[in-house]
Amino acid sequence: MSLEERTVNMKTPPESFLLFREELRKAQLEKERLKKDYEQKLVGVNKELSRLKEQIQAQQDMLRTTLDYASNLEGKLDQIKADVINAQSLKNKSVF
Repeated sequence: MSLEERTVNMKTPPESFLLFREELRKAQLEKERLKKDYEQKLVGVNKELSRLKEQIQAQQDMLRTTLDYASNLEGKLDQIKADVINAQSLKNKSVF
């Protein structure tokens, strides 16, 4: 092999290296694609989680309001019972 042939061979990388470099480039592109896909899915999951948190908060507020309303009704019912008992008591006293 002449000096010239050796110089040409040294400037040209082996075929296996070229194949490896191409596979590495493909793997890096796939990695980037998967990373973007993952990030998009993560954004979607976070949006859904936020929406669910808002729904839970709204349901808790509604439940709290319902319990307050029921408690107020119970207090009014107790007052009405007391008023009826007092009215009956006064009626009974006035009859005798």
